[in-house]
Amino acid sequence: MMNRQTQLDIIKMIHREVVPATGCTEPVAVALTVAYASGILPGKVTSVRLDLSANILKNAMGVGIPGTGMIGLPIAVALGAVVADPSKQLTILDDFSKVQFEEAKQLMDAKMIDINLKQGDVDKLYIEATLKDDRGHEAVAIIEHVHTALKSLTLDGKAVEQKEDVKKRDEDGACNCTPSENYGGPDVPLTFDMVYDFATEMPLDEIDFILEAARINKNAAEYSLRGEYGHAVGKMIKGELGKKFLGDTPYTHLLTYTSAACDARMDGAPVTVMSNSGSGNQGITATLPVLTFAEDQGVSEERKIRALMLSNLMVVYIKQKLGRLSALCGCVVASTGSACGITYLLGGTREQIGYSVKNMVGNLTGMICDGAKPSCSLKVTSGASSAMLSSLLAIEHKVVTSSEGVVDDDIDKSIDNLTSIGRDAMTATDKYILHIMTHKD
Repeated sequence: MMNRQTQLDIIKMIHREVVPATGCTEPVAVALTVAYASGILPGKVTSVRLDLSANILKNAMGVGIPGTGMIGLPIAVALGAVVADPSKQLTILDDFSKVQFEEAKQLMDAKMIDINLKQGDVDKLYIEATLKDDRGHEAVAIIEHVHTALKSLTLDGKAVEQKEDVKKRDEDGACNCTPSENYGGPDVPLTFDMVYDFATEMPLDEIDFILEAARINKNAAEYSLRGEYGHAVGKMIKGELGKKFLGDTPYTHLLTYTSAACDARMDGAPVTVMSNSGSGNQGITATLPVLTFAEDQGVSEERKIRALMLSNLMVVYIKQKLGRLSALCGCVVASTGSACGITYLLGGTREQIGYSVKNMVGNLTGMICDGAKPSCSLKVTSGASSAMLSSLLAIEHKVVTSSEGVVDDDIDKSIDNLTSIGRDAMTATDKYILHIMTHKD
């Protein structure tokens, strides 16, 4: 059993990585960066320049922005400048007023927003916002590496001491906003065995908070099923056609809820989901297949909690190695977590849960990320479907072996192979995907 301090550090890490998010996290992170800069400007914003890494640009181009009926970065940027409240973090686009929306549209329509690809060697998650106001001031905010990690904040070239500068900002008439302080704390290097031991051995009252993530994401799915969002993949699976050809089983139930939550989120519905490692879709895919399967099987509350924790912590582990953004679709990572949770719910042993990981690596490795968009619901459905298949095979002791492709005998090495492909080998793929996306007729 791991020592007590490591346990506490992992709990803190999960609280840091599993957080609420309204809207796709890339345009939301851009809006948050803009809000930091806007919040320290004394005057009215007159221009916004953005310099973004390729992966941020890719993931923000085609996704719906909550509560706007609009797609893409410009409206998210404009809302960030108008709302100017970074204390809201990844829920900054939640619950803005009609007046703020109209002001944001005016800023966008006035062609005051300039969006550029950041030149040079920068982190895959890099956002630089330069704002000017009508009093001649310039504010620059940079978020890097993590969606909420503020690297620097300057006003007229001088660093803003965030805690000490609140009073000055009040006197200048700018927004009294709280800086980002939620990304910090320990980053515990995980292994498969650590993830398994933590999820299966921790006192239940110390990990049952993961139920809140499942509840929030289930609410998003049910909200989606009451409407018509994106490609309505979830409604199709649940509907007459889906039942006729796919059936009405625990398998289709987990597909329905997973895809429905993604349908709404990617279409810009005003729903908040619990994200994992900077991605709402990863949070959805790490929780809903496990939750719906647990509910269908009528398992005990303890098994449900431990399965959800196993899935979510597995995602955190893989993302430690992969990085926040890559050419590899996040559903590959998140559905691998789900495969672990489902296998556990089926009564799987440590060995069989390891089999489910290898089966996932042998199946979905290489699925590309071509940006956040409504069709992501198709990909998360594919991931959830593969999770179920991998789990059933694992329960029957069927596993992709080390003589097959990128799978290794060692589970952690198999994960290394998966993540190195997504992080390093697919770099050229990532660039070409963005080229295709930005050069369409």
